Amino acid sequence: MIKNPILPGFNPDPCLLRVENTYYIAVSSFEWLPGVRVYESQDLANWEYCTDILTDQVDLKGNAINCSIWAPQISYADGEFHLLYTDVKSSVRPFKDTHNYIISAPSMKGPWSKPVYLNSSGFDPSLFHDEDGRKWLSNALWDYRLATPNKSSGIVIQEYDAVTKSLIGEPVKIFDCTELGKTEAPHIYKKDGYYYLIMAEGGTGSGHAVTIARSKSVTGPYEVDPHYPMMTSSNHPESPLQCAGHASLVETPEGEWYIAHLTTRPLRNQHAILGRETALQKVIWDEDGWLRLAHGGVAPALEVPAPKGFEGEIKEFSHDFSDDFSGPELHSNWNSLRMLPNEEWCSLTERKNHLRIYGGESLHSFFNHHLLGIRQTDFHFTASTKLLFEPKQFLQMAGLLLFLNPENYLYAYITNEDGKRLLRVIKAERGDVHLIDTKVELPQNSEEGIELSIVAAGQEANIYYHLPQQKETQLLYAEKDLTFLSGGFTGNFIAIACHDMNQYKGCYADFEFFNYESNE
Repeated sequence: MIKNPILPGFNPDPCLLRVENTYYIAVSSFEWLPGVRVYESQDLANWEYCTDILTDQVDLKGNAINCSIWAPQISYADGEFHLLYTDVKSSVRPFKDTHNYIISAPSMKGPWSKPVYLNSSGFDPSLFHDEDGRKWLSNALWDYRLATPNKSSGIVIQEYDAVTKSLIGEPVKIFDCTELGKTEAPHIYKKDGYYYLIMAEGGTGSGHAVTIARSKSVTGPYEVDPHYPMMTSSNHPESPLQCAGHASLVETPEGEWYIAHLTTRPLRNQHAILGRETALQKVIWDEDGWLRLAHGGVAPALEVPAPKGFEGEIKEFSHDFSDDFSGPELHSNWNSLRMLPNEEWCSLTERKNHLRIYGGESLHSFFNHHLLGIRQTDFHFTASTKLLFEPKQFLQMAGLLLFLNPENYLYAYITNEDGKRLLRVIKAERGDVHLIDTKVELPQNSEEGIELSIVAAGQEANIYYHLPQQKETQLLYAEKDLTFLSGGFTGNFIAIACHDMNQYKGCYADFEFFNYESNE
């Protein structure tokens, strides 16, 4: 049996695609770069990292929290892969600045073309390649005139000309929201003479759902599944998979059908510290031609059967990660905020077998924030690093942190106050920043690094430090409630960073290693 989630941690809005015998899933990346992470599988059961698509194609500096790269859609036609994505510049109500683009490549690993701008009428763009060769762009339509807080008003479609790389004709609205509202994430599939429109409704929270409609014409009119929603965790608090929605569909070579969908595993039934994850469900077509969960009902299953013919071993998704910074390039696990990791601010060559991070702007910057993080994929884990850092004043800091966004983080850092090198902790919870009173004085001008570690167990975490010549690690800070590291569109990251608010890149920290180990 395949155990859910298949992609744990921050892996939301999955788009599932099969090309020959390889399956791909692309997920949203929001303000984290490289953008649009892609995983691949040969059997739907075992998934591995494939690539990150968006590298130098986007400029995310200045984009607000929870904006940037939304809901990628991948497709394959005419010998090329195609990626559609939204770059959200602002989501301040009642408006939403959502710019939709398309890029193409001969392989999932590129090289990818330069982005072609499509429209800005909404988000979650999706490209359907019809049998007659015509191509159709669909996306959620945002209507600022609506009185409701969420102003997704339905789905529009418009023809796309692959030769001129432009939209032609006028957009046509093909679907109005059901009473669930908040309709988004459209994907069109054709089967047995029907065009099936699979959509997310109900918002990305506890009311999230999958709704399906169909039509004999791609431009409608579409009839709604009489028993919608097809899947939802709403009204199923007993389900370990909550917020189920945002689905995409695939057929196996043996004629079976599966969907990949968004889900969460919240602590205390409401705090999804790991963020929105990706799960898999087996589905069937009923006698009336509507899609249903193979196990019955509408609640997602924690385990689903592997496809027919699968004879291999279902391996546990790889959680543990270790980096001694000896490689010529930064490991693909690392992500940064709104700017790509590069030699200008994080270097593997300045000091052998170390990663040097130069001091960037503050923890709250939307521009030059010099932070590298990996996804938290477990409720119970140990993360550690060792760094050499000689700050000259209090505006310089470097260390290890848990980071959801600039409003929610926990940072153990080295700094300098009144000529003393200190180890301190700062915490941001729902926008309120607290400087913890604890101070540990460190040796000055030491050529040996300071080791920092975080041991998390569910909603609690302890931060430890180990000094040179010290026999045992010491407790620096105990956090009893980590649930503030949940919410929004991303998940929590474990990160290393260096900040210099006195002079940009006026200091640097050398990191000797980084380890992340699951304790589950």
